[in-house]
Amino acid sequence: MAASKPGETSTLKLVLLVMAWYAGNTLYNIYNKKATNAIHAHWFVACAQNGIGIIWSLFMWATGIRKMPNLTAGDIVTCLPIGLCAAVAHGGSVLAMGVGAVSFAQIVKACEPVFAAVIGLVVPPVDVKPAIAYLMLVIIVSGVGLACVKEGKGVDINMTALMFASLANLAAGFKGKLGAGAVKDLKKNPDKNMDAANVYAVMNILSFLWTVPVVIVEELPTLSVEWEKAVANVGAQELITNIALSAFFFYVYNEFAFGFTSLVGAVTSSVLNTAKRVIIIVVSAVIFSEGLGRNKMMGSAIAITGTFLYSLTSKKGLAGITELFGGSKGKTD
Repeated sequence: MAASKPGETSTLKLVLLVMAWYAGNTLYNIYNKKATNAIHAHWFVACAQNGIGIIWSLFMWATGIRKMPNLTAGDIVTCLPIGLCAAVAHGGSVLAMGVGAVSFAQIVKACEPVFAAVIGLVVPPVDVKPAIAYLMLVIIVSGVGLACVKEGKGVDINMTALMFASLANLAAGFKGKLGAGAVKDLKKNPDKNMDAANVYAVMNILSFLWTVPVVIVEELPTLSVEWEKAVANVGAQELITNIALSAFFFYVYNEFAFGFTSLVGAVTSSVLNTAKRVIIIVVSAVIFSEGLGRNKMMGSAIAITGTFLYSLTSKKGLAGITELFGGSKGKTD
């Protein structure tokens, strides 16, 4: 096997990053669902997940394993709204999976490109995609709609889960829009020490700081009661273990995902993120006995395929598809 050229990333490294990303994301969804099933304080769970990630980041910086970010007060202020969007995106996802099926939340999350595309059109600077990319959005919405129709029962939607998942999609869209320029500028400045891992670490800290007030207002008055109920139902050890493991895998999978994206670009990462949802939907359906009826499976397949095709066409139109399937040697992203 030929050695990689200087500056190139080895295929083995990319494969290992994807495997770690997929494994971490799948395990996160499993332990997150177990945690939110056990305790009805879902913002607290989301906050704890951010908090444990901060401990890991501080350890990495304190030991010198990773350089500490060198940010000014102005840099932090610039990142604050991005951190807010990250907090809402994470919290919305946790709440959606807490009140509904993981598979349903993942199906709705497949609609994230729809929200991002609309935000790109209405929030300056305007980002107009090729016409065929917008056609893929119709396919995504159609697939999600079909997945919500149960055989013999008509439309069956968990409106609370839909609301929280949609809120997460909206926040993720704004995070991408707001962060595109600011984060790119920070990463380009070597004095800032803002590589992919540190970008995520900083956003995780800001997300935690934004989530704490929500926990105080929404859940703190009843948190001790909910904790005691959860301990009585599943035991303190299992409750703490599920929260801790969900936090660990949440941080790990995001760090690997950020690292992978920094090496291959957003389009390739988006395509693989689409494939990841298939694994999570199937695994969660098996572990948590979530029904996968015909319409749900077909709708999921259509929505995920639409997301996959949108990822390919959002920058280059049909050329994005022909480059993938036509064996083009040009760089795709």
